[in-house]
Amino acid sequence: MPANSHARALAAACLSALMFGLEISSVPAILPTLEAVLRADFQQLQWTMNAYTMAVATVLVMAGTLADRFGRKRIFVTSIMAFGISSLLCGVAPSMTVLIAARTLQGASGGAMLTCQFAILSDAFREPKARAKAFGWWGIVTGVGLGFGPLVGGGIAATLGWAWVFLIHVFIAIVTLGLAVRGVQESRDPDAQALDIAGIATISIAVFCLVFYITQGAELGFTSRPAIAVVALAAASLTAFVAIERSVRQPMIDFSVFRIRRFTGALYGSMGMNFSFWPFMIYLPIWFQAGLGLEGLSASAALLAYTLPTLVVPPVAERLALRYGAGLVIPGGMFTIGLGFLIMAAAAHTGQPAWLATLVGAVIAGIGLGAINTPVTNTTTGSVPSARSGMASGIDMSARMISLALNIALMGFVLVGGVSASLRDGLGGAVDAQTLAALAQRIAAGNLVLKEGSMSAGAADAVAHAALTRGYVWVMLYATLFIWGLATLSAFTFGKGRKTAVVSCEG
Repeated sequence: MPANSHARALAAACLSALMFGLEISSVPAILPTLEAVLRADFQQLQWTMNAYTMAVATVLVMAGTLADRFGRKRIFVTSIMAFGISSLLCGVAPSMTVLIAARTLQGASGGAMLTCQFAILSDAFREPKARAKAFGWWGIVTGVGLGFGPLVGGGIAATLGWAWVFLIHVFIAIVTLGLAVRGVQESRDPDAQALDIAGIATISIAVFCLVFYITQGAELGFTSRPAIAVVALAAASLTAFVAIERSVRQPMIDFSVFRIRRFTGALYGSMGMNFSFWPFMIYLPIWFQAGLGLEGLSASAALLAYTLPTLVVPPVAERLALRYGAGLVIPGGMFTIGLGFLIMAAAAHTGQPAWLATLVGAVIAGIGLGAINTPVTNTTTGSVPSARSGMASGIDMSARMISLALNIALMGFVLVGGVSASLRDGLGGAVDAQTLAALAQRIAAGNLVLKEGSMSAGAADAVAHAALTRGYVWVMLYATLFIWGLATLSAFTFGKGRKTAVVSCEG
Protein backbone atom coordinates (compact mmCIF):
# COMPACT_ATOMS: atom_id res chain seq x y z
CA MET A 1 0.00 0.00 0.00
CA PRO A 2 1.46 3.44 -0.90
CA ALA A 3 2.50 5.73 1.94
CA ASN A 4 -0.24 8.27 1.16
CA SER A 5 -2.85 5.49 1.37
CA HIS A 6 -1.46 4.54 4.79
CA ALA A 7 -1.87 8.16 5.89
CA ARG A 8 -5.44 8.34 4.58
CA ALA A 9 -6.37 5.07 6.30
CA LEU A 10 -4.91 6.35 9.59
CA ALA A 11 -6.71 9.70 9.23
CA ALA A 12 -10.01 7.94 8.50
CA ALA A 13 -9.63 5.68 11.55
CA CYS A 14 -8.68 8.64 13.78
CA LEU A 15 -11.52 10.89 12.59
CA SER A 16 -14.07 8.10 13.07
CA ALA A 17 -12.66 7.52 16.57
CA LEU A 18 -12.97 11.26 17.26
CA MET A 19 -16.64 11.23 16.23
CA PHE A 20 -17.34 8.15 18.33
CA GLY A 21 -15.73 9.64 21.43
CA LEU A 22 -17.31 13.06 21.04
CA GLU A 23 -20.78 11.55 20.85
CA ILE A 24 -20.21 9.93 24.24
CA SER A 25 -18.65 12.87 26.08
CA SER A 26 -20.06 16.00 24.40
CA VAL A 27 -23.77 15.14 24.56
CA PRO A 28 -23.97 15.19 28.40
CA ALA A 29 -23.09 18.90 28.26
CA ILE A 30 -26.34 19.67 26.40
CA LEU A 31 -28.70 17.51 28.47
CA PRO A 32 -29.89 20.50 30.57
CA THR A 33 -30.60 22.33 27.29
CA LEU A 34 -32.60 19.40 25.92
CA GLU A 35 -34.66 19.41 29.11
CA ALA A 36 -35.61 23.03 28.41
CA VAL A 37 -35.84 23.13 24.60
CA LEU A 38 -37.37 19.74 23.76
CA ARG A 39 -39.16 19.43 27.11
CA ALA A 40 -37.31 16.20 27.89
CA ASP A 41 -38.19 14.46 31.10
CA PHE A 42 -35.58 12.71 33.23
CA GLN A 43 -36.13 9.29 31.68
CA GLN A 44 -35.78 10.69 28.17
CA LEU A 45 -32.48 12.32 29.14
CA GLN A 46 -31.28 8.90 30.32
CA TRP A 47 -32.38 7.24 27.11
CA THR A 48 -30.56 9.89 25.07
CA MET A 49 -27.33 8.34 26.35
CA ASN A 50 -28.54 4.78 26.88
CA ALA A 51 -29.79 4.43 23.30
CA TYR A 52 -26.26 5.16 22.08
CA THR A 53 -24.37 2.89 24.49
CA MET A 54 -26.82 -0.01 24.22
CA ALA A 55 -26.66 0.10 20.42
CA VAL A 56 -22.85 0.13 20.57
CA ALA A 57 -22.82 -2.92 22.85
CA THR A 58 -25.27 -4.74 20.58
CA VAL A 59 -23.34 -4.37 17.32
CA LEU A 60 -19.74 -4.75 18.51
CA VAL A 61 -19.36 -8.46 17.90
CA MET A 62 -21.86 -8.59 15.03
CA ALA A 63 -20.10 -5.80 13.11
CA GLY A 64 -16.72 -7.43 13.60
CA THR A 65 -17.97 -10.73 12.22
CA LEU A 66 -19.69 -9.04 9.26
CA ALA A 67 -16.52 -7.07 8.50
CA ASP A 68 -14.41 -10.24 8.57
CA ARG A 69 -16.81 -12.03 6.22
CA PHE A 70 -17.91 -9.30 3.78
CA GLY A 71 -15.00 -6.84 3.90
CA ARG A 72 -13.71 -4.41 6.52
CA LYS A 73 -13.65 -1.46 4.13
CA ARG A 74 -17.22 -2.12 3.00
CA ILE A 75 -18.58 -2.22 6.57
CA PHE A 76 -16.40 0.74 7.63
CA VAL A 77 -17.60 2.94 4.75
CA THR A 78 -21.22 1.92 5.35
CA SER A 79 -20.96 2.69 9.06
CA ILE A 80 -19.45 6.14 8.39
CA MET A 81 -22.32 6.97 6.04
CA ALA A 82 -24.86 5.74 8.60
CA PHE A 83 -23.19 7.77 11.35
CA GLY A 84 -23.38 10.95 9.27
CA ILE A 85 -27.05 10.36 8.38
CA SER A 86 -28.00 9.55 11.97
CA SER A 87 -26.14 12.66 13.19
CA LEU A 88 -28.20 14.73 10.75
CA LEU A 89 -31.38 13.15 12.09
CA CYS A 90 -30.31 13.94 15.66
CA GLY A 91 -29.63 17.57 14.78
CA VAL A 92 -33.01 18.16 13.13
CA ALA A 93 -35.02 16.04 15.60
CA PRO A 94 -38.27 17.85 16.48
CA SER A 95 -38.90 15.75 19.58
CA MET A 96 -37.12 13.56 22.11
CA THR A 97 -38.70 10.44 20.61
CA VAL A 98 -37.09 11.14 17.23
CA LEU A 99 -33.80 12.11 18.90
CA ILE A 100 -33.63 8.87 20.89
CA ALA A 101 -34.40 6.81 17.77
CA ALA A 102 -31.66 8.63 15.85
CA ARG A 103 -29.24 8.14 18.74
CA THR A 104 -29.89 4.39 18.52
CA LEU A 105 -28.87 4.39 14.85
CA GLN A 106 -25.92 6.62 15.69
CA GLY A 107 -24.74 4.20 18.39
CA ALA A 108 -25.09 1.18 16.09
CA SER A 109 -23.08 2.83 13.33
CA GLY A 110 -20.56 4.15 15.87
CA GLY A 111 -20.04 0.66 17.28
CA ALA A 112 -19.45 -0.69 13.77
CA MET A 113 -16.91 2.08 13.09
CA LEU A 114 -15.11 1.28 16.34
CA THR A 115 -14.88 -2.42 15.52
CA CYS A 116 -13.53 -1.78 12.01
CA GLN A 117 -10.88 0.71 13.15
CA PHE A 118 -8.76 -1.96 14.84
CA ALA A 119 -8.84 -4.32 11.86
CA ILE A 120 -8.14 -1.55 9.34
CA LEU A 121 -5.13 -0.21 11.23
CA SER A 122 -3.76 -3.71 11.83
CA ASP A 123 -4.04 -4.51 8.12
CA ALA A 124 -2.60 -1.19 6.92
CA PHE A 125 0.34 -1.12 9.35
CA ARG A 126 1.83 -4.60 9.55
CA GLU A 127 5.35 -3.66 10.58
CA PRO A 128 5.43 -3.57 14.44
CA LYS A 129 7.04 -0.15 14.81
CA ALA A 130 4.69 1.50 12.27
CA ARG A 131 1.69 -0.24 13.82
CA ALA A 132 2.62 0.99 17.30
CA LYS A 133 2.94 4.54 15.97
CA ALA A 134 -0.41 4.33 14.17
CA PHE A 135 -2.21 3.02 17.23
CA GLY A 136 -0.47 5.70 19.28
CA TRP A 137 -2.00 8.43 17.11
CA TRP A 138 -5.35 6.63 17.23
CA GLY A 139 -5.18 6.56 21.03
CA ILE A 140 -4.34 10.26 21.26
CA VAL A 141 -7.25 11.27 19.01
CA THR A 142 -9.64 8.96 20.88
CA GLY A 143 -8.52 10.50 24.17
CA VAL A 144 -9.03 14.01 22.81
CA GLY A 145 -12.58 13.11 21.77
CA LEU A 146 -13.44 11.73 25.19
CA GLY A 147 -11.45 14.26 27.21
CA PHE A 148 -12.40 17.50 25.49
CA GLY A 149 -15.93 16.45 24.53
CA PRO A 150 -17.62 18.31 27.39
CA LEU A 151 -15.88 21.58 26.48
CA VAL A 152 -16.50 21.07 22.76
CA GLY A 153 -20.17 20.25 23.35
CA GLY A 154 -20.67 23.21 25.70
CA GLY A 155 -18.87 25.59 23.37
CA ILE A 156 -20.81 24.53 20.29
CA ALA A 157 -24.11 24.67 22.15
CA ALA A 158 -23.34 28.15 23.49
CA THR A 159 -22.30 29.60 20.12
CA LEU A 160 -24.24 27.67 17.47
CA GLY A 161 -27.01 25.88 19.38
CA TRP A 162 -27.46 22.37 20.74
CA ALA A 163 -28.31 20.85 17.33
CA TRP A 164 -24.79 21.55 16.05
CA VAL A 165 -23.33 19.17 18.64
CA PHE A 166 -24.78 16.53 16.30
CA LEU A 167 -24.71 18.35 12.95
CA ILE A 168 -20.95 18.96 13.11
CA HIS A 169 -20.49 15.22 12.62
CA VAL A 170 -22.21 15.36 9.23
CA PHE A 171 -19.27 17.36 7.87
CA ILE A 172 -16.65 15.27 9.69
CA ALA A 173 -18.31 12.12 8.33
CA ILE A 174 -18.09 13.45 4.75
CA VAL A 175 -14.34 14.09 5.14
CA THR A 176 -13.84 10.71 6.84
CA LEU A 177 -15.78 8.96 4.09
CA GLY A 178 -13.55 10.47 1.39
CA LEU A 179 -10.41 9.40 3.25
CA ALA A 180 -11.75 5.88 3.79
CA VAL A 181 -12.79 5.37 0.17
CA ARG A 182 -9.39 6.49 -1.13
CA GLY A 183 -7.10 5.20 1.60
CA VAL A 184 -8.47 1.96 3.05
CA GLN A 185 -7.74 -1.28 1.21
CA GLU A 186 -10.35 -4.02 1.31
CA SER A 187 -9.53 -7.03 3.49
CA ARG A 188 -11.36 -10.09 4.77
CA ASP A 189 -10.74 -13.01 7.09
CA PRO A 190 -10.96 -16.24 5.05
CA ASP A 191 -11.59 -18.19 8.25
CA ALA A 192 -14.24 -15.82 9.64
CA GLN A 193 -16.77 -17.51 11.91
CA ALA A 194 -20.51 -17.55 11.30
CA LEU A 195 -22.59 -14.77 12.84
CA ASP A 196 -23.89 -15.77 16.28
CA ILE A 197 -27.35 -14.27 15.73
CA ALA A 198 -28.98 -16.18 18.59
CA GLY A 199 -26.30 -15.06 21.07
CA ILE A 200 -26.49 -11.44 19.96
CA ALA A 201 -30.29 -11.42 20.12
CA THR A 202 -30.56 -12.98 23.58
CA ILE A 203 -27.93 -10.78 25.27
CA SER A 204 -29.40 -7.65 23.62
CA ILE A 205 -32.92 -8.50 24.86
CA ALA A 206 -31.59 -9.19 28.37
CA VAL A 207 -29.76 -5.85 28.60
CA PHE A 208 -32.65 -3.87 27.11
CA CYS A 209 -35.16 -5.43 29.52
CA LEU A 210 -32.96 -4.71 32.55
CA VAL A 211 -32.47 -1.07 31.53
CA PHE A 212 -36.18 -0.72 30.76
CA TYR A 213 -37.12 -2.13 34.17
CA ILE A 214 -34.75 0.22 35.99
CA THR A 215 -35.85 3.34 34.12
CA GLN A 216 -39.57 2.60 33.79
CA GLY A 217 -40.12 0.49 36.91
CA ALA A 218 -41.34 3.35 39.08
CA GLU A 219 -43.93 4.33 36.47
CA LEU A 220 -45.08 0.75 35.86
CA GLY A 221 -44.82 -0.29 39.49
CA PHE A 222 -41.83 -2.44 40.32
CA THR A 223 -44.04 -5.36 41.38
CA SER A 224 -46.71 -4.92 38.71
CA ARG A 225 -47.38 -7.71 36.21
CA PRO A 226 -45.84 -5.85 33.25
CA ALA A 227 -42.68 -5.09 35.27
CA ILE A 228 -42.36 -8.68 36.50
CA ALA A 229 -42.86 -9.87 32.91
CA VAL A 230 -39.97 -7.66 31.78
CA VAL A 231 -37.71 -9.06 34.52
CA ALA A 232 -38.73 -12.62 33.63
CA LEU A 233 -37.93 -11.99 29.96
CA ALA A 234 -34.52 -10.59 30.94
CA ALA A 235 -33.75 -13.64 33.09
CA ALA A 236 -34.93 -16.05 30.38
CA SER A 237 -32.89 -14.24 27.71
CA LEU A 238 -29.76 -14.23 29.86
CA THR A 239 -30.18 -17.95 30.63
CA ALA A 240 -30.69 -18.67 26.94
CA PHE A 241 -27.57 -16.64 26.07
CA VAL A 242 -25.39 -18.68 28.44
CA ALA A 243 -26.86 -21.95 27.11
CA ILE A 244 -26.30 -20.89 23.50
CA GLU A 245 -22.72 -19.79 24.07
CA ARG A 246 -21.90 -23.08 25.79
CA SER A 247 -23.35 -25.13 22.95
CA VAL A 248 -22.09 -23.47 19.76
CA ARG A 249 -18.77 -24.46 18.17
CA GLN A 250 -17.49 -20.88 17.89
CA PRO A 251 -19.10 -18.90 20.74
CA MET A 252 -19.21 -15.14 20.93
CA ILE A 253 -18.01 -15.49 24.53
CA ASP A 254 -15.89 -18.47 25.55
CA PHE A 255 -16.61 -18.73 29.27
CA SER A 256 -13.44 -20.72 29.85
CA VAL A 257 -11.40 -17.47 29.68
CA PHE A 258 -12.93 -16.42 33.00
CA ARG A 259 -10.82 -19.12 34.65
CA ILE A 260 -7.75 -17.01 33.81
CA ARG A 261 -7.24 -14.96 36.97
CA ARG A 262 -5.52 -12.02 35.28
CA PHE A 263 -8.25 -11.78 32.63
CA THR A 264 -11.08 -11.79 35.17
CA GLY A 265 -9.26 -9.46 37.55
CA ALA A 266 -8.79 -6.94 34.74
CA LEU A 267 -12.39 -7.38 33.60
CA TYR A 268 -13.55 -6.19 37.03
CA GLY A 269 -11.68 -2.97 36.16
CA SER A 270 -13.60 -2.65 32.88
CA MET A 271 -16.85 -3.02 34.80
CA GLY A 272 -15.71 -0.78 37.65
CA MET A 273 -15.00 2.30 35.55
CA ASN A 274 -18.46 1.93 34.02
CA PHE A 275 -20.11 1.45 37.40
CA SER A 276 -18.75 4.83 38.43
CA PHE A 277 -16.71 7.20 36.27
CA TRP A 278 -18.29 7.08 32.80
CA PRO A 279 -22.00 6.89 33.71
CA PHE A 280 -21.56 9.79 36.16
CA MET A 281 -20.40 11.95 33.26
CA ILE A 282 -24.04 11.93 32.12
CA TYR A 283 -25.19 13.50 35.38
CA LEU A 284 -22.22 15.69 36.28
CA PRO A 285 -23.19 18.60 33.94
CA ILE A 286 -26.60 18.78 35.67
CA TRP A 287 -24.89 18.89 39.08
CA PHE A 288 -22.44 21.56 37.99
CA GLN A 289 -25.21 23.77 36.61
CA ALA A 290 -28.21 23.16 38.85
CA GLY A 291 -26.37 22.07 41.99
CA LEU A 292 -23.26 24.27 42.03
CA GLY A 293 -24.60 27.18 39.98
CA LEU A 294 -22.00 27.12 37.20
CA GLU A 295 -23.14 28.57 33.88
CA GLY A 296 -22.92 26.99 30.39
CA LEU A 297 -19.28 27.22 29.31
CA SER A 298 -18.06 27.38 32.91
CA ALA A 299 -19.77 24.06 33.63
CA SER A 300 -18.29 22.54 30.48
CA ALA A 301 -14.82 23.81 31.38
CA ALA A 302 -15.20 22.41 34.89
CA LEU A 303 -15.82 18.98 33.35
CA LEU A 304 -12.23 19.06 32.09
CA ALA A 305 -11.14 18.44 35.68
CA TYR A 306 -12.94 15.12 35.35
CA THR A 307 -11.70 14.13 31.88
CA LEU A 308 -8.22 15.63 31.31
CA PRO A 309 -6.43 13.37 33.82
CA THR A 310 -7.60 10.43 31.73
CA LEU A 311 -5.33 11.73 28.93
CA VAL A 312 -2.28 12.56 31.05
CA VAL A 313 -2.06 9.57 33.39
CA PRO A 314 -2.11 6.51 31.04
CA PRO A 315 1.61 6.67 30.00
CA VAL A 316 2.61 6.79 33.68
CA ALA A 317 0.13 4.03 34.52
CA GLU A 318 1.56 1.75 31.83
CA ARG A 319 5.07 2.14 33.24
CA LEU A 320 3.76 1.44 36.75
CA ALA A 321 1.96 -1.64 35.50
CA LEU A 322 5.11 -2.93 33.82
CA ARG A 323 7.08 -2.41 37.02
CA TYR A 324 4.59 -3.44 39.71
CA GLY A 325 2.05 -5.49 37.80
CA ALA A 326 -1.57 -4.99 36.76
CA GLY A 327 -2.66 -6.76 39.94
CA LEU A 328 -1.61 -3.69 41.93
CA VAL A 329 -2.27 -0.88 39.45
CA ILE A 330 -5.82 -1.87 38.44
CA PRO A 331 -7.29 -2.33 41.96
CA GLY A 332 -5.31 0.73 43.13
CA GLY A 333 -6.75 2.86 40.33
CA MET A 334 -10.25 1.68 41.16
CA PHE A 335 -9.80 2.61 44.83
CA THR A 336 -8.57 6.04 43.65
CA ILE A 337 -11.72 6.56 41.58
CA GLY A 338 -13.79 5.70 44.66
CA LEU A 339 -11.80 8.18 46.75
CA GLY A 340 -12.56 10.91 44.22
CA PHE A 341 -16.28 10.15 44.43
CA LEU A 342 -16.16 10.14 48.22
CA ILE A 343 -14.55 13.60 48.19
CA MET A 344 -17.22 14.89 45.80
CA ALA A 345 -19.93 13.47 48.08
CA ALA A 346 -18.41 15.21 51.11
CA ALA A 347 -18.09 18.44 49.11
CA ALA A 348 -21.84 18.49 48.50
CA HIS A 349 -22.34 19.38 52.19
CA THR A 350 -19.91 22.30 52.36
CA GLY A 351 -22.05 25.12 50.95
CA GLN A 352 -21.02 27.68 48.33
CA PRO A 353 -17.29 26.75 48.06
CA ALA A 354 -18.37 23.19 47.24
CA TRP A 355 -17.33 23.58 43.60
CA LEU A 356 -13.61 23.71 44.52
CA ALA A 357 -13.70 20.52 46.58
CA THR A 358 -15.83 18.92 43.87
CA LEU A 359 -13.18 19.70 41.28
CA VAL A 360 -10.51 18.17 43.53
CA GLY A 361 -12.59 14.99 43.79
CA ALA A 362 -13.17 15.04 40.02
CA VAL A 363 -9.43 15.28 39.34
CA ILE A 364 -8.70 12.36 41.70
CA ALA A 365 -11.40 10.25 40.06
CA GLY A 366 -9.93 11.11 36.63
CA ILE A 367 -6.45 10.10 37.81
CA GLY A 368 -7.85 6.75 38.94
CA LEU A 369 -9.57 6.20 35.60
CA GLY A 370 -6.42 7.11 33.69
CA ALA A 371 -4.46 4.66 35.83
CA ILE A 372 -6.58 1.64 34.87
CA ASN A 373 -7.88 2.27 31.34
CA THR A 374 -4.81 1.10 29.40
CA PRO A 375 -3.68 -1.65 31.84
CA VAL A 376 -7.18 -3.14 31.75
CA THR A 377 -7.18 -3.41 27.96
CA ASN A 378 -3.61 -4.67 27.78
CA THR A 379 -4.21 -7.27 30.49
CA THR A 380 -7.45 -8.68 29.09
CA THR A 381 -5.90 -9.14 25.63
CA GLY A 382 -2.44 -10.10 26.87
CA SER A 383 -3.55 -12.77 29.34
CA VAL A 384 -5.03 -15.06 26.65
CA PRO A 385 -3.38 -16.76 23.66
CA SER A 386 -2.94 -14.44 20.68
CA ALA A 387 -5.49 -16.40 18.64
CA ARG A 388 -8.14 -15.48 21.23
CA SER A 389 -7.12 -11.84 21.76
CA GLY A 390 -9.89 -10.61 19.46
CA MET A 391 -12.51 -12.40 21.52
CA ALA A 392 -10.91 -11.10 24.75
CA SER A 393 -11.02 -7.54 23.40
CA GLY A 394 -14.67 -8.07 22.42
CA ILE A 395 -15.55 -9.28 25.93
CA ASP A 396 -13.72 -6.28 27.44
CA MET A 397 -15.53 -3.77 25.21
CA SER A 398 -18.90 -5.50 25.66
CA ALA A 399 -18.45 -5.50 29.45
CA ARG A 400 -17.76 -1.77 29.32
CA MET A 401 -20.75 -0.90 27.15
CA ILE A 402 -23.23 -3.16 28.95
CA SER A 403 -22.06 -1.93 32.36
CA LEU A 404 -22.32 1.66 31.12
CA ALA A 405 -25.87 1.20 29.82
CA LEU A 406 -27.04 -0.48 33.03
CA ASN A 407 -25.40 2.07 35.31
CA ILE A 408 -26.70 5.11 33.48
CA ALA A 409 -30.10 3.70 34.42
CA LEU A 410 -29.08 2.65 37.95
CA MET A 411 -27.52 6.01 38.77
CA GLY A 412 -30.68 7.73 37.57
CA PHE A 413 -32.75 5.44 39.78
CA VAL A 414 -30.56 6.21 42.80
CA LEU A 415 -30.63 9.95 42.02
CA VAL A 416 -34.42 10.09 41.81
CA GLY A 417 -34.65 7.99 44.98
CA GLY A 418 -32.49 10.45 46.92
CA VAL A 419 -34.43 13.45 45.58
CA SER A 420 -37.74 11.77 46.51
CA ALA A 421 -36.56 11.00 50.03
CA SER A 422 -35.52 14.61 50.57
CA LEU A 423 -38.79 15.96 49.16
CA ARG A 424 -40.80 13.72 51.49
CA ASP A 425 -38.89 15.23 54.41
CA GLY A 426 -39.20 18.79 53.12
CA LEU A 427 -42.82 18.73 51.97
CA GLY A 428 -44.24 16.24 54.45
CA GLY A 429 -47.70 15.15 53.41
CA ALA A 430 -48.33 18.26 51.31
CA VAL A 431 -48.25 16.34 48.01
CA ASP A 432 -49.51 12.95 46.89
CA ALA A 433 -47.23 10.15 45.72
CA GLN A 434 -47.79 10.77 42.01
CA THR A 435 -47.02 14.48 42.28
CA LEU A 436 -43.98 13.70 44.43
CA ALA A 437 -42.63 11.32 41.78
CA ALA A 438 -43.11 13.91 39.04
CA LEU A 439 -41.39 16.61 41.13
CA ALA A 440 -38.48 14.26 41.89
CA GLN A 441 -37.88 13.51 38.22
CA ARG A 442 -38.12 17.18 37.29
CA ILE A 443 -35.60 18.20 39.96
CA ALA A 444 -33.28 15.32 39.05
CA ALA A 445 -33.25 16.69 35.49
CA GLY A 446 -32.03 20.05 36.85
CA ASN A 447 -35.31 21.97 36.98
CA LEU A 448 -35.37 23.40 40.52
CA VAL A 449 -38.52 25.50 40.12
CA LEU A 450 -40.76 24.26 42.93
CA LYS A 451 -44.14 25.84 43.70
CA GLU A 452 -46.02 23.94 46.32
CA GLY A 453 -48.76 25.21 48.63
CA SER A 454 -48.12 28.40 50.57
CA MET A 455 -44.34 27.91 50.53
CA SER A 456 -42.37 31.06 49.72
CA ALA A 457 -40.12 31.17 46.67
CA GLY A 458 -37.01 31.16 48.86
CA ALA A 459 -38.19 28.20 50.91
CA ALA A 460 -39.18 26.29 47.76
CA ASP A 461 -35.76 26.89 46.21
CA ALA A 462 -34.10 25.64 49.39
CA VAL A 463 -36.19 22.47 49.43
CA ALA A 464 -35.50 21.78 45.74
CA HIS A 465 -31.76 22.38 46.08
CA ALA A 466 -31.55 20.24 49.21
CA ALA A 467 -33.37 17.46 47.36
CA LEU A 468 -31.00 17.63 44.38
CA THR A 469 -28.02 17.63 46.74
CA ARG A 470 -29.20 14.54 48.61
CA GLY A 471 -29.83 12.76 45.32
CA TYR A 472 -26.31 13.45 44.12
CA VAL A 473 -24.77 12.45 47.43
CA TRP A 474 -26.57 9.12 47.13
CA VAL A 475 -25.26 8.66 43.57
CA MET A 476 -21.67 9.48 44.57
CA LEU A 477 -21.81 7.09 47.51
CA TYR A 478 -23.33 4.42 45.26
CA ALA A 479 -20.42 4.82 42.84
CA THR A 480 -17.90 4.74 45.70
CA LEU A 481 -19.24 1.57 47.28
CA PHE A 482 -19.59 -0.35 44.03
CA ILE A 483 -16.18 0.47 42.61
CA TRP A 484 -14.50 -0.27 45.95
CA GLY A 485 -16.35 -3.58 46.01
CA LEU A 486 -15.19 -4.40 42.48
CA ALA A 487 -11.66 -3.25 43.36
CA THR A 488 -11.63 -5.72 46.25
CA LEU A 489 -12.84 -8.51 43.95
CA SER A 490 -10.17 -7.55 41.40
CA ALA A 491 -7.36 -7.60 43.97
CA PHE A 492 -8.57 -10.94 45.34
CA THR A 493 -8.87 -12.43 41.85
CA PHE A 494 -5.38 -11.40 40.79
CA GLY A 495 -4.13 -13.06 43.96
CA LYS A 496 -0.56 -14.30 43.77
CA GLY A 497 -0.32 -13.26 40.13
CA ARG A 498 -0.79 -9.58 40.92
CA LYS A 499 2.86 -8.73 40.27
CA THR A 500 2.90 -10.24 36.81
CA ALA A 501 3.81 -7.54 34.31
CA VAL A 502 1.31 -6.37 31.76
CA VAL A 503 1.91 -7.43 28.20
CA SER A 504 1.96 -4.20 26.20
CA CYS A 505 -0.23 -4.17 23.11
CA GLU A 506 -1.21 -1.57 20.57
CA GLY A 507 -4.19 0.66 21.08
